[in-house]
Amino acid sequence: MSDFPGWHGTTIIGVRKGGRVVVAGDGQVSVGQTVMKGTARKVRRLAPGRAEVVAGFAGSTADAFTLLERLEKKLEATPGQLQRASVELAKDWRTDKYLQKLEAMLIVTDGRDLFVITGAGDVLEPEHDVTAIGSGGNYALAAARALMDSDMDAEAIARRSMAIAADICVYTNGNLTVESIGG
Repeated sequence: MSDFPGWHGTTIIGVRKGGRVVVAGDGQVSVGQTVMKGTARKVRRLAPGRAEVVAGFAGSTADAFTLLERLEKKLEATPGQLQRASVELAKDWRTDKYLQKLEAMLIVTDGRDLFVITGAGDVLEPEHDVTAIGSGGNYALAAARALMDSDMDAEAIARRSMAIAADICVYTNGNLTVESIGG
C-alpha cells in the first residue's frame, strides 16, 4: 500500500463464540489525512443460495473485489470446502504475476472455519477464536481477546472491540457492517 499516495485504513474483526462467527468492519476510506468515505461496506456475504461464506477485507478495494471474485469461483469448484478454496486462492495469489500485485487481506468464515488469507500465501486460523486485520486490527484484536472470557456473545464482542479500535485508530470509524453466520 505504500506505493499509492497515502491509502490507509480499515479494521476488520472476526469473532467465533458460542457456535456463531461474526465478522465486523468499519466504513472509513482514507487517502492520506482525508476521509474520502465513511460508509464503505467491507464485509459481505459470498455465494448466496449455496454454502454461505462471510468475508471482510482490508486494503485496496478493487484488489479485494478481485480476490473475493476468485474466492467465489474456488468455492463453486469446491462446494462446502472453505479451507480448500482458501488454500487454492492463496496459492494463486502467491504464484500468479498479476495477483501478486494485489494489496489486500481477507478474513473469511463459513460459520465453522475462520481464516485470514494473505498475499504471502498464508491461510491462518486464529488460536483464540478471534482475528483482526487492517490499520486498527491490533487494537480490535487486543480488545476482543480481553472480552472473550466475558458473558458477551460474539456480536457484542465484535461491536465493542470495533468501538475501542475506532477510539484509538484515526483510520477506523464507528460506522459498522456486521455479518454473522452459524449458531
